[in-house]
Amino acid sequence: MAAPVERWLALEGLDNVRDVGGLPTRDGGTTRSGVLLRSGSLRHCTPADVTHLVDEFGLRLVLDLRTQREIDRDGPTPVARAGVETVALSFIPEEGRELPESDDVDPLVHNYLGYLRDRADNVVTGVRRLAAVDAGPALVHCAAGKDRTGVLVALVLDAVGVERAAVVADYALSAEQVEAMFRRWTAASGEPMPEDLTPHLPRAEAMAAVLAHLDAEYGTNGVGGSAGWLLANGVDEGSLGHLRARLTA
Repeated sequence: MAAPVERWLALEGLDNVRDVGGLPTRDGGTTRSGVLLRSGSLRHCTPADVTHLVDEFGLRLVLDLRTQREIDRDGPTPVARAGVETVALSFIPEEGRELPESDDVDPLVHNYLGYLRDRADNVVTGVRRLAAVDAGPALVHCAAGKDRTGVLVALVLDAVGVERAAVVADYALSAEQVEAMFRRWTAASGEPMPEDLTPHLPRAEAMAAVLAHLDAEYGTNGVGGSAGWLLANGVDEGSLGHLRARLTA
């Protein structure tokens, strides 16, 4: 039996960063390591972190899913200043988001589906960039690396054939890093730690519901909902094939 892949990266100023390699696919394969990282904000990366990401991991592309307001507030990341191509693809409309139509709708599920509804163009652009043959090792991040990043990475993993339970488990894994992120943020801002971090934790059932919704709306003729959504929104079969080839073995 192959040894389990070590997915977490222990870096000095970067939280919730892990490789999406080593996940099982529905056809018996696994996702490749060294191709795609997911993380929280890069704003606190130290010089040693930048060296690790650029020189050791070989990072060539960063997809930054934060809003323009967040980017303007924090300034260029150390990774961008080091010359790594950084593409801003906000998942949240600058004018705000719609409220749920019903009190029965899980607000987290509503927000996640809202990314796909309100910023479909940016979601598709992100997937196309990750699918490019010459993309090189890439990293996707937002502020905490759990919600906006979680949706894009789950969509990608599901579309390339990762087992559904593994997609959901990868999303939920960010819960292990939430306390560390809040301790870093509060130490920097001088604000107190929240007494209860539960509202900030990713919930596996929310991502499972999002993927089930995509299955119901876009899954046809053996094509799963995530791939179906991408095809319906302008990603072609060739790009999906490149994405699978890059991410799976």
